[in-house]
Amino acid sequence: MIRLVLFDIDGTLVHTGHAGTKAFAQTFTHIFGLKHGSEKMKFAGRTDVSLVREFFKIHGVPESRDNFQQFFENYVFWLEHILGHTAGRECAGVRNFIAELLDLPQPPMLGLLTGNIQLGAEIKLRHFGLWDYFVMGGFADDHEERNHIAVAALARGRCVLDAHLQPQEIVVIGDTPFDVKCGKFIGAKTLAVATGGSTFEELLPHHADWTVRDLSQIRAQDICPR
Repeated sequence: MIRLVLFDIDGTLVHTGHAGTKAFAQTFTHIFGLKHGSEKMKFAGRTDVSLVREFFKIHGVPESRDNFQQFFENYVFWLEHILGHTAGRECAGVRNFIAELLDLPQPPMLGLLTGNIQLGAEIKLRHFGLWDYFVMGGFADDHEERNHIAVAALARGRCVLDAHLQPQEIVVIGDTPFDVKCGKFIGAKTLAVATGGSTFEELLPHHADWTVRDLSQIRAQDICPR
């Protein structure tokens, strides 16, 4: 039985019109006076903390606690502002797939497993009216590396749901090989969806339990059989 389903956000649940990338750039410009470099960075599948650290390294900015704190305090302001002025959309099939999961006779708990910091995740998902579906999650606040964010999500799932929750009772859903890798890292089942950072053909060699072009191509009963 699947008891917990963990969703990535960007490219899996929503497309924000690159609001996160734009908020990064605005924060670096307005707070640190750095106008170049973020356009060369690869954001898909990465964690917020690792991205900031990479940018700091590029420009020789001290990787201090205060600099990280200053960055993220300003980043969430820019993120909310830019989302309000950027066209975005839910990924195909998302809301119906969530509704199907919650309509199962024994519905799994829904959570998040994302490289976003928690407040950034909330800002993005509230913008699309999706935040309240998710009970818990693992975030970049928990760890800089996605595999260990998955470990944190498993531990939190055990705290919220059941101390005896087993990895094979979890499905991790994401749009990049990093999502498949972190799901396998904790022993969870994995569903790769080609709505974001990787194509269907690029995802296939990573051997998720299910690989689909979008969430309209799979039913809740397929991952949560009775």
